[in-house]
Amino acid sequence: MNLTSHPSPLTSGVDTICALATAPGGAIGIIRISGARSLEILSRIFTKDLTTAQPNTIHYGHIVERVAAPSPQIIDEVLVSVFRAPHSYTGEESAEVSCHGSRYILNKVLELLIQNGCRMAQSGEFTQRAYLNGKMDLSQAEAVADLIASSNRTTHQMAMSQLRGQFSSELSQLRDKLLKLTSLLELELDFSDHEDLVFADRSELLQIALDTDARISRLAQSFETGNALKNGIPVAIVGAPNVGKSTLLNALVGEERAIVSDIQGTTRDAIEDTIQLGGITFRFIDTAGIRHTDDKIENLGIERSKAAAQRARIILLMTQPGVPYPDVPIRDDQTVIRIENKTEAFQAKYGVGLDQLRQQLIEAAPKADDSDIIVTSARQYEALTRAHENLQRVIDGLQTQLSGDLISEDLNLVLDDLSDITGQGRIVPTEVLGNIFKHFCVGK
Repeated sequence: MNLTSHPSPLTSGVDTICALATAPGGAIGIIRISGARSLEILSRIFTKDLTTAQPNTIHYGHIVERVAAPSPQIIDEVLVSVFRAPHSYTGEESAEVSCHGSRYILNKVLELLIQNGCRMAQSGEFTQRAYLNGKMDLSQAEAVADLIASSNRTTHQMAMSQLRGQFSSELSQLRDKLLKLTSLLELELDFSDHEDLVFADRSELLQIALDTDARISRLAQSFETGNALKNGIPVAIVGAPNVGKSTLLNALVGEERAIVSDIQGTTRDAIEDTIQLGGITFRFIDTAGIRHTDDKIENLGIERSKAAAQRARIILLMTQPGVPYPDVPIRDDQTVIRIENKTEAFQAKYGVGLDQLRQQLIEAAPKADDSDIIVTSARQYEALTRAHENLQRVIDGLQTQLSGDLISEDLNLVLDDLSDITGQGRIVPTEVLGNIFKHFCVGK
């Protein structure tokens, strides 16, 4: 049976949806159901009536296919977890069926659910419904996707921080400050003809705006760190030919990723691989050896080496006795670790000095602890950038004694920008929601 279904509009609770919530191929599979008719539909294929089941309870029984036969055909022995609205993941009546992981069984259960009134969920539709039903805001919904995709301790930690609402709480505090500012300006406008009344001290308002802008700027700046931690901290291995760059890459990743040769210019393009150290993902880039050459192809590789060094957060600058370090421009925000290979202290070929290098890399990596709020979403970063730009106009207006009504217009734009991040207090366009949730897996 084809288990696909027609897309539904972005409305909550219209249909009852179902999907496999676990990866196929395991010993156990979980099918998730959500919607007003969840328990009614499930009761049609379960050996117990679940319509009166208590919330947060688990029920043992069998999934059956009721066919024209002396008795129903048993499909599987299962456990059903019941969740009542609004105390469920989606905020709707929900259930989860724990089956054996056979593809046949899972597909059959989904087929029976659809035959009895469910439809297959779209990607991210369960989380989308959780947002629409007020169970989480948009920033927390995006954190769900990040949590599923987290590949190390650091990215898991960042996603959990945002899922718990730390970012949302910070934005709420910023909005409260800006609303206070807006209210004072509105009072100033309402009573502008009463010269003896003063509701807004411009110096106090300016300080509120400056403090808020400083925090918004720090949140926006955290995106660079968040992006690096999420996708792997870029580490460029840079040096002259034959100083051991490819050997070092192979030693760090534990496999022969790069060709090692005594012939100069063997590496002509950047080779990348990732490893985890101390719960952090590092993305290593082995680059072409930097030297003067008339070989056009090798020169292209050298230019790419320099470009990779410019993009890197950490540069491993390699040499060996008698060979100078390459001349590579270094930014102030880059960490440079100098390595003299083929010495008593460090020999990449034999692993000498690698443990110390790994520790240096961990120490050089940007940190994220439980108290940090680090932005990892490009959408959130863009909204913060717009908020900063609009708030700059507010600050300029306060400093130049601009009319309060003009300042209020820019303040409202800032409030809208912050609301775009969480989706609270705003009507979020359908295409925005679609773009956010389309990257989720089906079943979440």
